[in-house]
Amino acid sequence: MALRANDLHVSLLGQEVLHGVDVSFAEGRWTSIVGPNGAGKSTLLKALAGLLPATGRIHLFDQDLMTVDRKQRAQQISWLGQNETALDDMRVWDVAMLGRLPHQDWLASPNAHDHAVVETALRATQAWEWRLRSFGQLSGGERQRVLLARAMAVQAQVLLMDEPLANLDPPHQVDWLEQVRCLTSQNTTVISVLHEVGMALHADDMVVMQTGRVVHQGACADAATHRAVEAVFDNRMAIHSLEGQWVALSQI
Repeated sequence: MALRANDLHVSLLGQEVLHGVDVSFAEGRWTSIVGPNGAGKSTLLKALAGLLPATGRIHLFDQDLMTVDRKQRAQQISWLGQNETALDDMRVWDVAMLGRLPHQDWLASPNAHDHAVVETALRATQAWEWRLRSFGQLSGGERQRVLLARAMAVQAQVLLMDEPLANLDPPHQVDWLEQVRCLTSQNTTVISVLHEVGMALHADDMVVMQTGRVVHQGACADAATHRAVEAVFDNRMAIHSLEGQWVALSQI
């Protein structure tokens, strides 16, 4: 397992948000995390990244996450979050280059390899043409593509993404899907919180959450996974096979 948590509890503002979560993520596979609003999806992802205080145990490749050196952890886990506004005054190129910081010595300048990695990431997310523009000048969807490039530039073994499709139009959602498949083909473990259940069904595996608990984890193609998804959304959607793909259709 690339990443796993046992008996994970997280409290925010004195209220318990995660209640003894057990979950694991296989190396080189894409797992989507779904559930209704308030289910604890983003909280779980942040806890797995070591961004929130938690009780229980989190293991990164069989090593206790809290014992892993911070620099090594930053090299092994890459994070794509939501609503990052502190970067607005930076150039797109410099935002993407932040992904290389875990691999650089203190105050060292980027080397030729760093430049090559960042260029590859910006081109892969179709953000290369904006490299000299201010991040704050970009639309929401454009920002998401730059932040994905930054996350990819880390070249981490585990990539955590919280609502990565926010503000992306359908063609660029498809581009994102292709990038995820490219990453998993290179043995990167991808874990993403998604509101778009239809896109989430393209993953290899799915974690279904409700009220701070994992109610199911299984392959996206399994009927039990489909039933669990339908149940947490009060059976207001149904999952069907359409032309060889699983789709989620609203129930009227």
